[in-house]
Amino acid sequence: MPPSGLLLAGLWRSRAMNRFVWGPGSPGKRWLVAGLGNPGLPGTRHSVGMAVLGQLARRLGVAESWARDQRCAADLALAPLGDAQLVLLRPRRLMNANGRSVAQAAELFGLTAEEVYLVHDELDKPLGKLALKLGGSARGHNGVRSCISCLNSSAMPRLLVGIGRPANPSAVQAHVLGCFSPEEQELLPPLLDRATDLLLDHIRAQSQGPLPGP
Repeated sequence: MPPSGLLLAGLWRSRAMNRFVWGPGSPGKRWLVAGLGNPGLPGTRHSVGMAVLGQLARRLGVAESWARDQRCAADLALAPLGDAQLVLLRPRRLMNANGRSVAQAAELFGLTAEEVYLVHDELDKPLGKLALKLGGSARGHNGVRSCISCLNSSAMPRLLVGIGRPANPSAVQAHVLGCFSPEEQELLPPLLDRATDLLLDHIRAQSQGPLPGP
């Protein structure tokens, strides 16, 4: 029996991905951008990093190009950014094991920890606040801790997306795993846009390399 159209499409995507990874050296810089979160739980605060990746894919015109890659247990989308190339990644492992997918993809694409961007939620910033952090400790974030452990480095640039911390410490788990309230959802579209702008601006600047000294 001939393969179904869906299977053929999957085989084509897999071969195209292999060519992208293993083809002759492409011009420009390559970066991996990983949105941390829990697969199957879109709309939750803990998965806001994946929401940013969705907006990033839409901005770059590759929102329909996500393809599952079993080698790193993640959905990948590939996009050009000027002379640079972006590998967008949404892990298919739970948050506590996100690092395995990120590290396997980094190895697959021949990238160092410094060339891997992590996008994740941040309890200690109110919703609507963003911060770009160049390396550092996990500060209690299990997904970041997993990435540091699996990459054996804490040098990854990180985009922190504030989700706010509940007043009652016992409510933290329910807060991060819960969905955004209707009021919070109204703040999300401009927040995702600003997060995308911040990421792209920083990656463009990094792709140009350090400025020459005096």
